[in-house]
Amino acid sequence: MKIGAHQSIAGGYFRAIERIVGIGGNCLQIFSSSPRSWQSANPKQQEIDRFLSEKEKYRIDPVYFHATYLINLADDGKIGLMSKKTLINEMALAGKLNIKGSIVHLGSFKKNDRRKYYSVLIKNISEVLEATPSRTFLIAENSGNHKIGENLKEISNIIKDVASDRLRVCLDSCHLHAAGYNLGKKDKFEALLSDFDKKIGLEKLEVWHINDSRDGFASFRDRHDNIGKGFIDIEAFRLILNHRKTRNHPFIIETPGFDNQGPDKKNLDILKALRSSS
Repeated sequence: MKIGAHQSIAGGYFRAIERIVGIGGNCLQIFSSSPRSWQSANPKQQEIDRFLSEKEKYRIDPVYFHATYLINLADDGKIGLMSKKTLINEMALAGKLNIKGSIVHLGSFKKNDRRKYYSVLIKNISEVLEATPSRTFLIAENSGNHKIGENLKEISNIIKDVASDRLRVCLDSCHLHAAGYNLGKKDKFEALLSDFDKKIGLEKLEVWHINDSRDGFASFRDRHDNIGKGFIDIEAFRLILNHRKTRNHPFIIETPGFDNQGPDKKNLDILKALRSSS
């Protein structure tokens, strides 16, 4: 099972490898730089080599970047330009670090002119992909708060209109719950997977974010909670981890931690205990 967590890069990228090993994970998500600024990372070759060495030593794979929260690819002004520049730089760095790509919140549409800004979104995504290494992925994360990607139909339209195998999808359990997708009932979960496969194709599902929710079902609030402490039925996590169509995906937690210090071993251990041995 590929199960890991978002970890801090404080002290250098290789420190995130040490941290994920310390809590028992074998895959990883990191920021390339501050998630609340436009500053792009430019690590020295020595740091890149150290990260690659530690990654191979501890067999931490896959690794993903999570893009800055400032990104809005549906903007046709300065924010849109900065979003493209930041993602292009980050995905170029991903190629150097043997990181699979960048998981990104696509943004939101300005005003009420959705048709106009939808075309901006598609153009900007396409330009990012054209300017980045062919072995890297741009991974769109579903939304749970009325932003772009709140339902499978919208994600499907984006995937089809960009028409690139390098545009993939990250599903977040908290965001799905917030957007009104019932994960705790087997028939509902089966229906979700069937709908995803029909509209998008399960081969496009790259990674899961496994988070509980501090808010009720269909609340359109995406505040994360520790596994088993929120409003998502624990059976939902058992289903996601064990279903034949999802069990081989990487699972990344972004939980607050039981000590409020970030994703931790206790959350990972709870998920591991839910995994069937068969």
